[in-house]
Amino acid sequence: MKKLAPCVIWLTGYSGAGKSSIAAELEKQLSLLGIENTSLDGDVVREGLCQDLGFSNQDRAENIRRIGYVAHQMFEAGLVVVCAFISPFQHSRDNVRSLFSKGNFIEVFVDTPLAVCEQRDIKGLYKKARAGEIKDFTGIDSLYEKPLKPEVQIEYQYSSSPIKAAESIIDYLMSHDRTDK
Repeated sequence: MKKLAPCVIWLTGYSGAGKSSIAAELEKQLSLLGIENTSLDGDVVREGLCQDLGFSNQDRAENIRRIGYVAHQMFEAGLVVVCAFISPFQHSRDNVRSLFSKGNFIEVFVDTPLAVCEQRDIKGLYKKARAGEIKDFTGIDSLYEKPLKPEVQIEYQYSSSPIKAAESIIDYLMSHDRTDK
């Protein structure tokens, strides 16, 4: 088997879209293939590296800038880095992409309708946002800019499987010469 070359796989979509579930499954499948990888998740990063940031547009852009830098360092260390972040702004995702040479940043749009994300909302965040208790919540009173040209787009509903989503990402990687020869 070929060894997958280092890259950053950037999952973006609404809160509750399924990014973290897909990222966890992707990390598991990559490990089973013997591919060294790690993941970065929005909730975890917000607890540490970015705990000083709020949710204003400026703070969201800074959050993604920091994450992009960390992901780049992990990429340089030879890892496949799976990132799961709402990352609502195209310019922020483009700025992270600019850190990598062509083909080393794979944007994955987890395209889950907002209504489905709200139904899945185990933390009650959408309900609080709709009640005005949370301000600047993506999809409610803050913009989410869908990716213009993601390398992979996953239409993810209740019936969708994180296993199948992860497999589709791996299929993309293997079919787009993302391997060390």
